[in-house]
Amino acid sequence: EARGLGRAVCKSAFSYAAGYAVIRRTAEADLPRLRRYEIPIKRVARNLCLDPALIGAIMSQESRVGLLLDNGWDRGRQKYGLMQISRQLLEPSVMWDSEEHINQCSNILVLSINEVRARHPTWTWDRQLRGGISAYNAGVNTVQTYDKMDTGRTHNYANAVDARAGF
Repeated sequence: EARGLGRAVCKSAFSYAAGYAVIRRTAEADLPRLRRYEIPIKRVARNLCLDPALIGAIMSQESRVGLLLDNGWDRGRQKYGLMQISRQLLEPSVMWDSEEHINQCSNILVLSINEVRARHPTWTWDRQLRGGISAYNAGVNTVQTYDKMDTGRTHNYANAVDARAGF
């Protein structure tokens, strides 16, 4: 008798495919807004040895490249700028969509990646990078193990950013 996949497997596969489709649609919709910041993103990326697609992907994930912001702020007025950095980490002192702010947030991303690299030297570079992306979103203390770093409040953040970087 032929049997299909278990309900949990099907639900998981469907959720992943549906989630990826949503990420793809929103990332593609964000491209025209990202083009406005292409030059500052590339300059910051070059200076910090980051992939410009990573910076753009975080902008897309965090604020839909400004679409979800009210004068640079999220709804709760706790995060600021295109890359939505917490006011606990950086008190706003420059325009939310300026190259300087992109640079400040990208520096925090680099610090997060380097902190994860220092805490988990045996991880592969890909895992350290994903851990750093997750730490940028939820703090370095949330990155204890690779398998559980993106659960809880980050809600698959590193994978979503990685998927957006591909567009």
